[in-house]
Amino acid sequence: MKQYYVYIMTNKSRTLYTGITNNLERRVYEHKQKTIEGFTSKYNITMLVYYESTDDVRQAIAREKQIKGWLRSKKIELIESTNPGWEDLSKDWYGDSSLRSE
Repeated sequence: MKQYYVYIMTNKSRTLYTGITNNLERRVYEHKQKTIEGFTSKYNITMLVYYESTDDVRQAIAREKQIKGWLRSKKIELIESTNPGWEDLSKDWYGDSSLRSE
């Protein structure tokens, strides 16, 4: 069954980006490599700090919209509920050390 992921990424300044994908590992790699121009490449958003998954694409889209509508403080609460140290959850996903967050 296909999985869909709602995720939050950040940078050293803790600028937040919320997105949705059906391939989290590929999408995080694209953010880290800055292969797609836009907000995340402009602000060096390279650290995955939160994600959740579902097999229902409509539920994933609704959840992404819900999170995007929240105040920053509520997004921070969500991140810290599972990742209080704001660790890069993808730090060991790729063998290339240049893809690991500083």
